[in-house]
Amino acid sequence: MSDAMSRRERVVGLTSNLDTTLSAWFAVGVVLFLLQAGAVGTFFTGLIADFVGILPTADASGSLLASVTELFESLQRQSRSVPTLLSRDVVPNGGYWNGEEWVGTFLGLSPAVSWAIRVGLVYLYSLTWVAWAVFGYRYYRREIRVADWTPRDDMIDRFLSHKWGLFGAAIVFFFVVMAVFAPTLGPTTVEQNMRNSYAFEISYWNDQTQTVEQILVGEANLNSQSRGDLSRVMPMTYDEYGRFHPFGTMPNGRDLFTFIAAGSRISLVIGLLSVGVSALLAVSLALVAAYYKGRVDLGTVLISDGVMAMPQLLLLILLTTVLSESWVGNVYSGGFVLALIFAFTGWTYMWRSIRGPALQVSERAWIDAARSFGQRPRTIMRKHMLPYIIGYVLVYGSMTLGGAIIAISGLSFLGLGIAPPTPEWGRAINLGQDYVDTGSWHISLIPGALITLVVTGFNALGDGIRDAVDPQSDSESAAAGRGGGA
Repeated sequence: MSDAMSRRERVVGLTSNLDTTLSAWFAVGVVLFLLQAGAVGTFFTGLIADFVGILPTADASGSLLASVTELFESLQRQSRSVPTLLSRDVVPNGGYWNGEEWVGTFLGLSPAVSWAIRVGLVYLYSLTWVAWAVFGYRYYRREIRVADWTPRDDMIDRFLSHKWGLFGAAIVFFFVVMAVFAPTLGPTTVEQNMRNSYAFEISYWNDQTQTVEQILVGEANLNSQSRGDLSRVMPMTYDEYGRFHPFGTMPNGRDLFTFIAAGSRISLVIGLLSVGVSALLAVSLALVAAYYKGRVDLGTVLISDGVMAMPQLLLLILLTTVLSESWVGNVYSGGFVLALIFAFTGWTYMWRSIRGPALQVSERAWIDAARSFGQRPRTIMRKHMLPYIIGYVLVYGSMTLGGAIIAISGLSFLGLGIAPPTPEWGRAINLGQDYVDTGSWHISLIPGALITLVVTGFNALGDGIRDAVDPQSDSESAAAGRGGGA
């Protein structure tokens, strides 16, 4: 009797410890979210308000859409009023020198140090989220999950030992954090430095008069242009108005780092949307074709061949030009149209990459067993086929995302796609191409190097996932699939 009581007490104690650990883990996640809840709300409400606000309406003043737009704009203003830990109000860097000390910066430190502290806090916060997620998964794997081992464990362990894949994951992490926290990471804001620079004023120390004076941001930008050897503000330097520029300035005097940080969000949103739609189409058609085979498979092959035969570049130029003045062309500065075009012209490459694995899975014995038990085709495809091809979707999805970033930058370089003055990396390269062989080489070199690094990171991540999912994969076939997907 006493042994049974002791066992029951141990079980109760373990359950209590489990509940305590889970409660603490969940509470940490809630606290981390609340620290930046205002920024998250501002981003999503602003995105929805922009999308709803440009929809065609017969009577914009009294329509339902106008009311919805006003609602989301109100929610956006309320979200901006919510204090966040990593806002530039908490760690400001836009101060000025008064002859004795810095005024308006974080703890009176220089703008460069204040900006570096804010950037460090952003990445520390992001790493805390990663540690939180890793701890939750490991705890679930060790204490909660019934099975001691699953095939997914081997895949994760193989990826963690894949140095090239970990390198890609680190690059993607830094890029995603830059895109998510773009308004916080920039030494200034897009609104102040680019969109409406003549509506803002800054204070600066005039060495000639030995006094603090004021000047419009637009006028300060005109005097801080990087145009060759004689006029330039290089990376990690200050301009004559005491503003710190981590990546220097552009030919129009705007801060290059702010431009690149804001442009990373554009590239990430468009890339994720296009890859997500492509993956949805590719997976759906691959599962249907693999399950029914025969004429259905032949029909999807013919459709994919027809889509692949279309000249994608000419189609992009045509549609972006035709739809540029329409309401859909104004969604996210033309990014929505780009994402749809990339998706409906690029799904074929991903479909061809996962069609083979889907056909192999459809021949397994458990598929015939599920049919004999009377399960619906949709249930069979979702439960018994999809889990075995999802790894390939991750592989080719990550590689396709890198290709989408290159395509977006290339179109922006040509003056297509993203409508100015919205920041985009390819436009920065275009603006600086006349100064590559001068002292203002940084304008094109920095965004070009970042594009190369980010795309390499996505490809490395895809290589790591591929080797983790299928360690026996042939390098030549993988390379061929990678070329088609990207």
